[in-house]
Amino acid sequence: MGGGGVRLLILGGTGDAAELARRVVEIPALEVRVSLAGRTRQPGEVSGLVRVGGFGGVAGLVDYLEAEKIDLLVDATHPFAAKISENAAVAAKQTGIRNLMLVRPGWEKLPGDDWYEVESVEAAAEMLPSLGKRVFLTIGRQQLDRFSHLHDTWFLMRSIDPPETQIPGGKLLCDRGPFSLDNEKQLLQKYQIDTLVSKNSGGDATYAKIIAARELGIKVIMIQRPPIPHGEKVTDVDAALKWLKEFP
Repeated sequence: MGGGGVRLLILGGTGDAAELARRVVEIPALEVRVSLAGRTRQPGEVSGLVRVGGFGGVAGLVDYLEAEKIDLLVDATHPFAAKISENAAVAAKQTGIRNLMLVRPGWEKLPGDDWYEVESVEAAAEMLPSLGKRVFLTIGRQQLDRFSHLHDTWFLMRSIDPPETQIPGGKLLCDRGPFSLDNEKQLLQKYQIDTLVSKNSGGDATYAKIIAARELGIKVIMIQRPPIPHGEKVTDVDAALKWLKEFP
């Protein structure tokens, strides 16, 4: 990497983004800014200059990139944060800024997994009554209301923060991963869960619930990822660091 004053904006909100922000100190003369959407009320510790909140669509992001004289953009948002990834790709193209997407691989179905793959949260809610009565709902807090009409189903729900919308009947746990396999198996057994609903987020932090479901013979409704924009992509933090170090 060449001369000083190179400015990097990381679109964060994931463990990968936080790790990347911690490790870019290895790269001399790089100024780091991290943007968080603000959906989590108490995010984990993040290195660099941190801003919280949306940009106001493509136009707002373009204004920010130009005003802050950003040279490089790394989109390390959640795989299901489709709108911000789309906006980032468009804004980077409009401004001529190099953009990298850090997209961790999705989970793959393994022998012993009993998966029902669907394209959306709404499709999961539509399928659910035919599969289970005691459900572990692990999709975050934003879309729990999509299941609130299912009055004959009992839900165990887990999110980092309490939801602000209507939630279905059952029990809410506020907790932050990573979760151990023993913890997840005990949880599934304690509440007699017969079906797990999860987004295919990938990564290690919450994969234990998938292993637990496999070992206990519990069905999984797996919500597939939305399409991601075209552009440069890497699948881990090491590869993102390599990309940054190659910036002229």
